[in-house]
Amino acid sequence: MSVEAKGIGRKRAAATMPPAIALAGQGFVTHFLDQGGIVDMERVADMFRMTKGQLAETVGLGAATIGKAERRTAPRAQSRVREMLEIVARIRDWAGGETQAMAWYRSQPIPALDGRTPEALVKAGEAGAVRDYLDHLALGGFA
Repeated sequence: MSVEAKGIGRKRAAATMPPAIALAGQGFVTHFLDQGGIVDMERVADMFRMTKGQLAETVGLGAATIGKAERRTAPRAQSRVREMLEIVARIRDWAGGETQAMAWYRSQPIPALDGRTPEALVKAGEAGAVRDYLDHLALGGFA
């Protein structure tokens, strides 16, 4: 079998695997990056079964920011989506998967952070507070 045919077979196999298996062995966040290191917003939206508008809402951006190619690559848009992905990546094993991690991200109030959700904190530009909270928990601290 030719090298090209083997490569195609692997791509098809990865495409049909459940997301958690297809991502095994890869960095979760890097799965969403293109060759230039830019987050592929469509891939992120597809992974979480969202529209681009819903993704924009989730990270506190306007729908046009995610919808227009020239705005998608802006530093603010890229950093917000990366922050969301980094937080979801950190808790996905604990939460039971990507879907559950996204549900936690969007709806779980954190008492130590004034009862705000991770989503609200990322929207406010305070993703660092969520990362610090997760570091605290990882070191055995109380929620």
